Amino acid sequence: MKDQVVLIAGGSGGVGTATAKLMSKAGAKIVLAARNREKAEKTAKEINGKGGEAYVIDLDVTDAASVEKMTADVISELGRIDILVNAFGIGIIKPMPDIAAEKAKELFDVNVYGTFLVTQSVFQHMAEAKSGKVVMFPGILGKSVMRGSSVYSASKYAVTGFTKALVEEQKRAGVKFSLLYLGGVDTGFWDSDEIEMRVQRDKMLTPDEVAKAVYYAVTQPGSSVMNEIVIQPESHQMV
Repeated sequence: MKDQVVLIAGGSGGVGTATAKLMSKAGAKIVLAARNREKAEKTAKEINGKGGEAYVIDLDVTDAASVEKMTADVISELGRIDILVNAFGIGIIKPMPDIAAEKAKELFDVNVYGTFLVTQSVFQHMAEAKSGKVVMFPGILGKSVMRGSSVYSASKYAVTGFTKALVEEQKRAGVKFSLLYLGGVDTGFWDSDEIEMRVQRDKMLTPDEVAKAVYYAVTQPGSSVMNEIVIQPESHQMV
């Protein structure tokens, strides 16, 4: 991954941070795009302090102007984007009748509209270069469902459908897409008041384990593509 430019949308914590650190060790140039600049800068400082190369850029995935500025700035400063990791998203796990309409809208704005905006913006440059890799995180609830996941699963199934359709639609673009269906991951996702679910975080996947899966997906040799990966904690298996 020497000198490859990796843009991590949602690079201020959890999976995004772990992925940034791992790819930096492999020689990649890391761009952490996030709303929480303070957390992203902490990660960038750590990477740069260890001899890596990391940058921070502001991003609101629901704002088209913010997304376009992010992409333009990265291209202007680093010349290209080789890998896009869409590591952002918010969750709601509760019965559908109990979900406030504004919370549902916020979730779809981030998880669906945001994924569209970021992917569209970056994809255009990858397609021009006839090269690029995009990693999506629909999670296991974008493949299977459970009680309380109706709204969240709807947003994640949208990411799955969006990505699979892009593979068919853009076969000649030279861009490779990978879908990661992950079970429970021990991140701040579970701290939200919108998650009404008892969980055992000590038995979940760790962000570092997920980062290794991302790394594996984007380092497939030659023309091969890691289309889909399903990884779940043994205690949380869903099929």
